[in-house]
Amino acid sequence: MTRLTDQTARQAFWRGWLEKHLPADLMRRLSGVVERDQTLVIFAESAAWSARLRYAIQELEPEIRDCEPAIAHVAVRVLPRT
Repeated sequence: MTRLTDQTARQAFWRGWLEKHLPADLMRRLSGVVERDQTLVIFAESAAWSARLRYAIQELEPEIRDCEPAIAHVAVRVLPRT
């Protein structure tokens, strides 16, 4: 149960952090975010939005690592909303 609570808290943290650093149009296209195995995985709802998000995240990677030094990689993936 603690692991699930920790994951939920980390997702909420990253969502809040991304809201402060990404334009609103990109935030509306996020379908999820998860931190696992030293990787922050950010999901976009389509391939087109994934490409835009990937460029935006590239610029933010140093700030992400400053915020959480345990993050070694940042990945952007597609996860359509259901």
